[in-house]
Amino acid sequence: MSIVIIGSGMAGFGAAYNLRQKGMKSLMFEGKDYYGGHTASYQFDDGFIFDDGPHISFTKDERIQKLFAASVNNEYEILQAKVNNYWQGYWIKHPAQVNLYGLPGDLVKNIILEFIENKYRPGNGEKISSYKDWLYLQFGKTFAETFPMKYGHKYHTTSADNMSTDWLGQRIYTPDISEVLEGALSPKTPDVHYVNHFRYPTHGGFVSYLQMFLENTDLRLGYTVDRILPKEKKILFNNGEMVGYTGLISSIPLPDLIPMIDGAPDDAVEAAAKLACTSCVMVNIGIDRNDISESHWSYFYDRDFLFTRLSYPHLFSPNNVPEGAGSIQAEVYYSDKYKPLDKKPEECIEPVVDDLKRCGLVKPEDTIIHKSVKFVKYANVIFDLERADALNIVHGYLDDLKISYCGRYGEWGYHWTDEAFKSGEQAGGKILQGKNNR
Repeated sequence: MSIVIIGSGMAGFGAAYNLRQKGMKSLMFEGKDYYGGHTASYQFDDGFIFDDGPHISFTKDERIQKLFAASVNNEYEILQAKVNNYWQGYWIKHPAQVNLYGLPGDLVKNIILEFIENKYRPGNGEKISSYKDWLYLQFGKTFAETFPMKYGHKYHTTSADNMSTDWLGQRIYTPDISEVLEGALSPKTPDVHYVNHFRYPTHGGFVSYLQMFLENTDLRLGYTVDRILPKEKKILFNNGEMVGYTGLISSIPLPDLIPMIDGAPDDAVEAAAKLACTSCVMVNIGIDRNDISESHWSYFYDRDFLFTRLSYPHLFSPNNVPEGAGSIQAEVYYSDKYKPLDKKPEECIEPVVDDLKRCGLVKPEDTIIHKSVKFVKYANVIFDLERADALNIVHGYLDDLKISYCGRYGEWGYHWTDEAFKSGEQAGGKILQGKNNR
């Protein structure tokens, strides 16, 4: 068999690993001149390393833990996650629903009253048809509109009433009344975030977790797919080369993949175009001190702050920065469907720096020793109300062609690192069995 994998991210290497474990070879093609996909890391000459967004490994799957550990020769950091929130000048621990201490009294009172009202409302059988409905039901109107709906609009670029609840899982903590009251009365609360401890490579950034898996496949960089010819089982690349396959695994984002397929029907093309995803401008800042924050990442709710989330890569590994320095990565989200990028990515740098000064993370006396920006076309899948039906059409078409899809952008889901890797493993297994993905 000639098995081709398109995409060199976590899912692609998961597929290659599973195939190699079963004695099968594979060819992997990557359009960029470096591997890693969404798990790439960028090393700068000044000693700073920034990932393609804040990536960590917090899987509880011992098999995956051992694989990733072996890939970095057991050289990794184990960190207790610290997360905080910024809202209108207040810094509070995350998640906000159980850490209301110190916020304005009237706001806290209304949140608690509505929370109790919701929990004890008799015959509570409201139909949940959107993320907004779910938030109102779980937390009440005041908390929902003050925190998660504000953050969600910045992160997903669309409103909560236009989003489903398919993505939630354990991502938003739903406390009982005693936890809400405790967090309103005391600044010290238990850690209930879904990330407790996490691992991160000691050297080379997050992409180092892929090192061991390079030997599982024949990787070709700089190969961008031009056309896929499913009848002939061939792939034409934009450099003019053509490769045949007996099995094809793709982690290419579905809105890009479907138009590449020769003879793709109109309904599949139209459905793929409806699938929404955010783009991210990542502004990377390095300063001459490392005591910027005690938290590993911070959520920003106020819409007058350009960024949605900050992370501090020097806290993940001291080798991500020059000695004594600190680093901040700011995420600014856009989307073609709901909030098109209206400026050049580099034009985000100075507004981000201004906002970092405004919230006190960068002080007037600090020297900024690194500035860079990275634009990522595909960041996070938007679970809007069009997603489910459109995805069903697209996946059905790919299943008919026996093209296996995997990862965040192939399955069009909210995949964490381990989920993406295992998604690739499953795609590889199904190719060998001649099955489709569903």
